[in-house]
Amino acid sequence: MVSTVQMVTAALLLAILFGISTGILSALRENSGFDVSFTVLSLFLYSLPSFLAAALLKNFVAIGFNDFLQNPVIPIVVSLVVGIVVALIVQAVVGGDARRRLTSGGVSFAITAGLLLYMSATGWFLTPGFGPIGVIALSVGVAIGVTMLIAGLRQRRALLTAGIVTVVGIVCYFALQGLFDVSTFWTLVILFVIALAVGLATGFFVGGDDRTQNMRIGALVALLVSIIILIDRFMQSFPGYMEDMNGRPIATVGSSTPGYAPDNMWRVGLDVFFHLLLPTISLLTISFAGYTRYARAGMIEVLSQDYVRTARAKGMPERVVVVRHAFRNVLIPITTLVATDLGGLLGGAIITEFIFAIPGMGALFQRSLGPGDLYPVMGYFIVIAFMAILFNFLADLAYAALDPRVRVR
Repeated sequence: MVSTVQMVTAALLLAILFGISTGILSALRENSGFDVSFTVLSLFLYSLPSFLAAALLKNFVAIGFNDFLQNPVIPIVVSLVVGIVVALIVQAVVGGDARRRLTSGGVSFAITAGLLLYMSATGWFLTPGFGPIGVIALSVGVAIGVTMLIAGLRQRRALLTAGIVTVVGIVCYFALQGLFDVSTFWTLVILFVIALAVGLATGFFVGGDDRTQNMRIGALVALLVSIIILIDRFMQSFPGYMEDMNGRPIATVGSSTPGYAPDNMWRVGLDVFFHLLLPTISLLTISFAGYTRYARAGMIEVLSQDYVRTARAKGMPERVVVVRHAFRNVLIPITTLVATDLGGLLGGAIITEFIFAIPGMGALFQRSLGPGDLYPVMGYFIVIAFMAILFNFLADLAYAALDPRVRVR
């Protein structure tokens, strides 16, 4: 049951995050090449059967990547082609005149191709990791990006809040390496809570007149910097895990390696991650397409409303119009879809678990349905009902937070 809940929850959250983000970008670039391309991709993913997606992932992604790790060298031609594809996507997202498109596309091409060539030359795929320089660069990028998105770089207090939280996170990255070696799951939970508390406190004391906004910035930067540090620590344990798996880390069957019980929490986490990676992606594809289309349609409708035109007529920056005025109203109808989507994901999990041989709730339901074993079938429906009620409750809370006309009493 745990593997099914982990898989479905991860697929749902990732589908919401990536689907809404892509849908909003597609709406902001309506009728552009980016919009048309992702519209076609969304329709393709939405119509793709879950069993076919699972079979393709199992045969081409898992087996292909494991074979690649035997000699992880990326040809120069492949690096250049990937760089060109990324450049085309980035310039379509950025938009603007020809000069702006060429600049953004050229920079993204150079960064992507350069990174791939560097990773191939240094054997990064066998010993992955951000390293101190990567953690610092990503953390600074997160601080600038979050501040730019929520408040704008001209807001000095917001930028100072993000900077302080980033510096504290970088210091903790170096100071806590020894603690990470002996950490447990609950140690990480406590560290996450402390990080959020530091971010909120920094925003409160530095925020000035707009404390709420700066507390939001501090908490979000603290969360993202913590995730960067956590991912880097997991990647540090990848070489040992790969050696334990005989050089083939991407699993194609099961929810964990039978009999694999290292005393290293990080390797256990990697084992669960690589076993549930492909099933989660298989469930993610259909939901991602749905959220993308809903977010795109909602953003296009909201941007045509009178209050948005009034905000633009008053001279407000486009960032303020989209983030503060349009984004919240786009999310209101999408929150009602979460509970409905959960049922579809749990239904698709039955097929996915069968293909990947995962001993989860779907497999239990399938085995019990044939001989008429009543109690496991009833237990399966009880768990589904509980999760549906839980996500309905969370959707109601989110609806109340998004819509100022609704209050929770």
